[in-house]
Amino acid sequence: MTAKRTGGRILVDNLVAQGTDRIFTVPGESFLAVLDALHDTPSIEVVVCRQEGGVGFMACADGKLTGRPGIAFVTRGPGATNASIGVHVAMQDSLPMILFVGDVARGDRDREAFQEVDFGQMFGPLCKKVLRIDRAERIPEYTARAYATAMSGRPGPVVVVLPEDMLLEEVEAVDRPQLGRPLQVPCPQEIARIGEALRAAERPIAIIGGADWSQAATDAFAGFAEAWDLPVATAFRRQDCFPSTSPVFAGNLGYGPNPKLLERIRRADLLLVVGARLGEATTDGYTLIRPDHSGQKLIHIHPDPEELNSVYQADQALCVDMTIGLALQTLEAPAVQSRKGGEAHAEWLDWSTPKPRESARLDLGQCVLAMREAMPADTIICNGAGNFSGWWHRYWRYEGYGTQLAPTAGAMGYGVPTAVAACLRRPEQKVVAVAGDGDFLMNGQELATAVAYGCDMLVIVVDNGWYGTIRMHQEREYPGRVSGTQLHNPDFAALARAYGGWAETVEETDRFAPALARALDKKGVKLLHLKTDVEQLTPAITLSQLQRK
Repeated sequence: MTAKRTGGRILVDNLVAQGTDRIFTVPGESFLAVLDALHDTPSIEVVVCRQEGGVGFMACADGKLTGRPGIAFVTRGPGATNASIGVHVAMQDSLPMILFVGDVARGDRDREAFQEVDFGQMFGPLCKKVLRIDRAERIPEYTARAYATAMSGRPGPVVVVLPEDMLLEEVEAVDRPQLGRPLQVPCPQEIARIGEALRAAERPIAIIGGADWSQAATDAFAGFAEAWDLPVATAFRRQDCFPSTSPVFAGNLGYGPNPKLLERIRRADLLLVVGARLGEATTDGYTLIRPDHSGQKLIHIHPDPEELNSVYQADQALCVDMTIGLALQTLEAPAVQSRKGGEAHAEWLDWSTPKPRESARLDLGQCVLAMREAMPADTIICNGAGNFSGWWHRYWRYEGYGTQLAPTAGAMGYGVPTAVAACLRRPEQKVVAVAGDGDFLMNGQELATAVAYGCDMLVIVVDNGWYGTIRMHQEREYPGRVSGTQLHNPDFAALARAYGGWAETVEETDRFAPALARALDKKGVKLLHLKTDVEQLTPAITLSQLQRK
């Protein structure tokens, strides 16, 4: 289009051109022209949230579920600072996202105008790129660049700064067509080298996760791994990158992994790392696999050339996307299998089967088992940070890409907002938000958003009255000197009802399955308030056991 339009109208038209069908926002006066243009754009759903932290997390989740940037709009100053947590998570989680931030008028810059922030300095270390649009006719160019940057290489967040007076300008501008992710095709010779390395290895293992996965990429890699009987472990909070039903799935890394899996990785002579950065959580502080990985051969496959050889010395580095599984399937698998994949899977099956914990009045392991029996395999589990999540990471069996929405950045307050985004994006699937008591109250206000948009979702609040993870670390580092970690909580069931949801409180293991059945029989927002005890620190250890160490 070349007729004169406001900057706000041009921006919305170019969001439509890029395929945007939903944005998340807390409205602000700095981008009123955008809101006005959205009024006449029925193809874009505007999800109005209750705090910008929720906005950022919802955009993160939408980016993972679609493979295209999740879109967030917030205002300057407080709006941007609140939303920064979502930018940080999107960066560490390698998720495509664009945060549009309304800004002060161009003529008022550098005067510390109302809510003014230097967004280049603020967001520069948190994202892939900070763009500022000072001329309305260049909005199509900058919008296309934001999409291209967010999706290319290692996906991640882009921040676009919008001076409010620029959005009011009426100019002519030429819209740009929709962009896709550039293909990164592997070299046949490099694929052949991987085959040679696998044939020569006695104890190979694959570790996958990180950037750029999709259901098709997951299926393709599973086909390759199963043909080679290759054990496959997933990086921290990336269990949905590989089917748990696969006969070669070996389990997940991160906090509280299977000791047998750790030993298998230590003994491996070949590490095939696909998509994962091998970050601190996945490698137990860079000790499980050291950057020089002495005695082990490392083949590192990642879509971003800046990641390869930046921390880990690779014996073979391939800069390709996660469709690599299709190329790996062309390798001729050995006629006689090693059975190592089957052995690793059997170890994981045993590890992921909860044994009753007699000391627990409310046994979370048995609660997860009841969920597995009652809910579909493709249920989307959304959680933030805290020891509570360990029960689901260990005992839930994720099946299908996008069924685990959990921040590798370790951000609290992630579960409820991302469950809202998941409900809106995949209404045909069951969605569960799992939160600790401290975790829930960091973004529990988005229950109002869930009710407003008719989300059908279950929220499970695990309430032990403490910031449990920090209490655990206190007991390890400063035994007997508990400080600053106890919580005084509301009645979470009553709170959910106040928002317009259905809720029950559960305090005993045998009461959970019936309460879950009642919850699943209802539509809308449901909340189960699980009252547990800090004694049950993790699936593997109790507080008493830790104190005796």
